[in-house]
Amino acid sequence: MASQSAELIGLRVSRETTERLQHFTQLFLKWAKTINLVAPSTLGDIGNRHIRDSAQIYALAPGPKTWIDLGSGGGFPGVITAILLSEISEGWVHLVESNQKKAAFLRVALQETGARGSVHVLRIEDAPTKIPACDAISARAVADLSLLLQFIAPWMASGATRAFFHKGRDYETEVANARGRYDFDLVKHQSIVEADSVILEITRMQQLSQGAGAINVAR
Repeated sequence: MASQSAELIGLRVSRETTERLQHFTQLFLKWAKTINLVAPSTLGDIGNRHIRDSAQIYALAPGPKTWIDLGSGGGFPGVITAILLSEISEGWVHLVESNQKKAAFLRVALQETGARGSVHVLRIEDAPTKIPACDAISARAVADLSLLLQFIAPWMASGATRAFFHKGRDYETEVANARGRYDFDLVKHQSIVEADSVILEITRMQQLSQGAGAINVAR
């Protein structure tokens, strides 16, 4: 259940927010019958595999922030973050999605749940010119880490933006591959949903001109 999803990650939400999460779940399952929003094999566990998994991001960086969610797809984690922001009536999520059908679903989901967000039908690489600044960035099942760092570089230049990326069991390989191009601080957060998954928190990122970079890792 969506209501359990928020409670199990330690977030205390109102009945109204719980109802918004439940309504989003119903909308998602309806739209998923006609467009491919997530892997069909995971539809039977949407509360845990998708909503609870997405809510971890907000739990790591709560409060009234301006978010950019890359490749928002079925709304994870972007719409969930936007719903949770409605709890405090502050903050905003810019959902970046290039697929028109998925973008249509995202618009309906935001409108019907009263979530704090807007949809930008853009390629990710074009988004920095339309959304110039943010406090935090999220992405789930979008690209490998090196490409994600390339995408977010314009937003990270200020030094104050934090990025949160869901990653699976091969995340260490992705980190190793990225270190030759970028220097950044990294905090690994263990997923509460998947034992072999993590959320990588990236801060103080800069592109290297040459040579191998160093990554400061905290666990």
